Amino acid sequence: MSVHAPYYTNLNGEEEKWPRLRKYLMDAATFGALAGATDIIFHPGSYFGRPAAEVLEVAIPRLKGCVEELRRAGNPVKLRPETSGKAAMLGSLQDTLEMAKSIQGVVPCIDFAHLHARLGDGSMNTYSEWMRALEEYRQALGEGALQHLHIHLSGIVYGPRGEKNHVAMEAADLDFKNLLRALHESGAKGRLLCESPIMEEDALKLKGLWMEVSGER
Repeated sequence: MSVHAPYYTNLNGEEEKWPRLRKYLMDAATFGALAGATDIIFHPGSYFGRPAAEVLEVAIPRLKGCVEELRRAGNPVKLRPETSGKAAMLGSLQDTLEMAKSIQGVVPCIDFAHLHARLGDGSMNTYSEWMRALEEYRQALGEGALQHLHIHLSGIVYGPRGEKNHVAMEAADLDFKNLLRALHESGAKGRLLCESPIMEEDALKLKGLWMEVSGER
């Protein structure tokens, strides 16, 4: 089981607000673990107009402090910063990989719909782009990293500034079949959570597509 922490978490929040913002993530990790969750997903926050590298200098030590406190309490959950659907938000694939490389116990949550929407230009929607992203993930986190992915997926509507909202698969331009083909051919394994507004229907569609591309029954 996984838990999605409140959206108010922001690793780049103002200093005086950080204790409150931190508590949202820590409470999700504490009570999530008590409920049997192994993974805590959260949105890492906003750049507030600052360069990514500068923001990560603030975000990574704060996140490391959260992990250290959880481990002192005997809490083994993984904290998973989710890739963001807007370019103004902390949460590019590279951002999440930097967090994971810097802190043991932190691993990305890859939302492929968000990555497709993030730049607002229709990119990240081809087999070759996804294969490059998965290879970047493997190179950053090691040979076994693709065996333990945590993925969010749905249809998505976006504009020049990125994500607007999630939609059903049939209403989106995301090439789901070739995305799943890239996952299969890269040897990826793990969890894929459907975040469609018609979750039950689209989860079955994704299962069917996976069986088609993988040959599994």
